[in-house]
Amino acid sequence: MGIYVNPAIQAFEEAVNSDIYVDKTEMILDINRVVGTKQKYISVSRPRRFGKTMAADMICAYYGRNNKARGVFKERKLAEKSPSDWDSQLGRYDVIRVVMTDFIKKDVPVEASLSIMKHRILDELSELYSKISPDDSDLSYNLERAYLVTNRQFVVVIDEWDAIFRIRKDDGEGQLFYLDFLRDLFKDRTYIALAYMTGILPIKKYGEHSALNMFDEYSMISPLQLAKYTGFTLEEVKKLCEEYNMDLTSIIEWYDGYKVADSIPLEKRNLYRLGNYDDHILQIFSPLSVVKAMRTGVTDNYWNNTETYEALAEYIKRNFDGLKEDIALLMDGARMKVNFSKYQNDMTSFQSKDDILTLLIHLGYLSYDAESEEVFIPNKEVLDVFKDSTSDEEWHDTFDAYDKSVKLVEATWNCDEDEIASALEHAHDKADNKTYYDEKALSYAVRYAYYAAQKYYSVLKELDSGKGYADLVFIPSPKYAQKPLIIIELKNCKSPEEALQQIINRNYMAEFDHYKGNIIAIGINYDGELNNTQENYKRHSCKIKKF
Repeated sequence: MGIYVNPAIQAFEEAVNSDIYVDKTEMILDINRVVGTKQKYISVSRPRRFGKTMAADMICAYYGRNNKARGVFKERKLAEKSPSDWDSQLGRYDVIRVVMTDFIKKDVPVEASLSIMKHRILDELSELYSKISPDDSDLSYNLERAYLVTNRQFVVVIDEWDAIFRIRKDDGEGQLFYLDFLRDLFKDRTYIALAYMTGILPIKKYGEHSALNMFDEYSMISPLQLAKYTGFTLEEVKKLCEEYNMDLTSIIEWYDGYKVADSIPLEKRNLYRLGNYDDHILQIFSPLSVVKAMRTGVTDNYWNNTETYEALAEYIKRNFDGLKEDIALLMDGARMKVNFSKYQNDMTSFQSKDDILTLLIHLGYLSYDAESEEVFIPNKEVLDVFKDSTSDEEWHDTFDAYDKSVKLVEATWNCDEDEIASALEHAHDKADNKTYYDEKALSYAVRYAYYAAQKYYSVLKELDSGKGYADLVFIPSPKYAQKPLIIIELKNCKSPEEALQQIINRNYMAEFDHYKGNIIAIGINYDGELNNTQENYKRHSCKIKKF
């Protein structure tokens, strides 16, 4: 046994022998299906505190050559689930285990760090295989030689594989060197039975440079068949609450909220296509926080023991495309769509708020609902971190604007014309004077003022009604189907009555007949021809009618 080659199984034994151990060994059965196949490359990304290292310890203990492993695994779930072949791959391979944070350092060039790592591995391999020289720098070549001599493949486990993108964020050249090193180590190598990497981030994208495209990725966005191993499931947490006399409702409030989509069984796929199957959607709890709550008997915020609020604040203060307003919405319990297709899987290449929101999913600050393609803050524990991260003075204006928007939405539901006009004047006053005399500026101001409505509505601009275009339509989301539909028509230099009459004349409501009896129509006007010396300069007027 060595430090890197066939390490001792002590780390996994310690986990199994802990007072709280949730058995995830069934994961081995899923991995066994791909060992020695074209799908033998697995990359698992999870936030901190979600059991990545424990899973890596388990894999090393199972596949590595160690006489004690059978006794550890034979009483576990994988043996119970598959008694005939649970041990089919047990102890069959030489395991190489590397934790990249042991080597990647801020003050050490990447090439030098990898050289140290290679020589340490080769030094241990030379003790097993006499033909390997610890002074030879070609790790791939020596692994191939060892395989040809012994006919025994390797399982390579790399924990914290993405350390370079967190520790050396701006070292693009070093990152490329590292990715090329991993590609040369793994791609098309016959000596590899399984390559298993864990990290917080998915595999880095470099445009067309796809160094590690052989890996199947299992992330917080798409965990697929490894979903139930992402964190603690609801059933597992129920059992813990019963054992430790804890209130399940409180544990759910504090630590639940991560929704992940499992793979769909073959026999259920027709039902899924018909919309009659959703058992693949799992509730996942933060493992470390649940364990601490069970051991202490106290539901509290344990996140800050591993993540400080400054880490979150660093990203959300980058106010891409109104990100601050989005954060205010999320903190009020809203959900929002996110496009993660352009995210580069690092911590520096941000081009839009979608990139930031995607990173926050991988860091565990947001949960992603694959069915609705929306993000949301998962639980009270994480919400508290958001509150800490937005407590600075620079967030005052954001939350003040959001509070005003909430009041505007409530005034709309109450059909308070004066309050609506006053709120819109305040929002429009922030518009650039160069674009003030323009209905587009008014439309922007109205949408900005109604920002909080996105918690309850989908907002459509210039919706085709068949006889014209309604300027703004707020359609209730399924979760808030009882809320009224809102139709807004905007006018410049006319009157709110004329705007309201256009809604009626062009029968904008016909598109939404099923909302009849719960529709609020609003006509909004301002006079852009007035100058700043006139009484009604930048004043708005509003008329409402219910249908």
